[in-house]
Amino acid sequence: MPTEAGATNWQLCSMLLKKNGIFAARYTSEEDIMDNQGNAILLIHCQDTPGIIAEITNFITVNKGNIVNLDQHVDHRANAFFMRIEWQLEKFLIPKERIGEYFQTLYANKYGMEFWLYFSDQKPRMCIFVSKMSHCLYDILARYSAGEWNVDIPLIISNHEDLRPIAEQFGIPFHVFNITPENKAAQEAAEMKLMKDNGVTFIVLARYMQVISDDMIAAYPNKIINIHHSFLPAFVGAKPYHQAYERGVKIIGATSHYVNAELDAGPIIEQDVVRITHKDSVETLVSKGRDLEKIVLSRAVVKHIDRKILVFKNKTVIFD
Repeated sequence: MPTEAGATNWQLCSMLLKKNGIFAARYTSEEDIMDNQGNAILLIHCQDTPGIIAEITNFITVNKGNIVNLDQHVDHRANAFFMRIEWQLEKFLIPKERIGEYFQTLYANKYGMEFWLYFSDQKPRMCIFVSKMSHCLYDILARYSAGEWNVDIPLIISNHEDLRPIAEQFGIPFHVFNITPENKAAQEAAEMKLMKDNGVTFIVLARYMQVISDDMIAAYPNKIINIHHSFLPAFVGAKPYHQAYERGVKIIGATSHYVNAELDAGPIIEQDVVRITHKDSVETLVSKGRDLEKIVLSRAVVKHIDRKILVFKNKTVIFD
């Protein structure tokens, strides 16, 4: 048995795993190695400490992974380190199903890291929630149908029948759950069961005009994306474009964010604005606003699909 001082990366990993009661098995055949396909994506945050990048990149390269993307950020005020690293798995020596436990033992425990590991060949599964407005839904489904996004959409959920023809046009199952104050809890429980049965990994509220319950938020933490019809925080509540018109504003905006228990106060993913003038009417404000909403929502969704978002203290770190 080699000493830790003279051990290879694999031997050291095996020794540490065995200390924790975990059996470590190394690939022994070319056929086993070829089981690794696509890329691995690792999101990390921890206290900032010298040497973290060197250790993690060494872990990947020593095990014959080819790094294709690395982005990192240090929040000096919080002394917090953030990183997203992506590498090819084709020749990687560690089986993909064991990478997480190896990383936990070698690095996460050492540095007090939180990390999330994803694989490019495992598509996220998105459920879209809608009510009666169609602009965001059309935009999402057009991008999906064009093959722009590496995502599956197994179903659409609504509290109205209005948008069923759109779902049928794109061949996606459409489920209606009528929501009242009396049946809201039961209906949401049924929605969550349906999503679980369909393997849904995240939710997009494409102008869904219902408040999501704490139970659903807890079931999908930082996995429910909403689009808000203003540049938060401004003109919240009913008829925001009418409020903007009455105030004579010069820009209008849209905000996409993760949903949390505090209404419209979740971590912001994407925002944008468009300039307006005194010549704009309420109708042109609404038209410009809806164009902006679908663009901002789509930008947020694609960042989530590409695993480029890390949430920290109700803020987001968006990686390139």
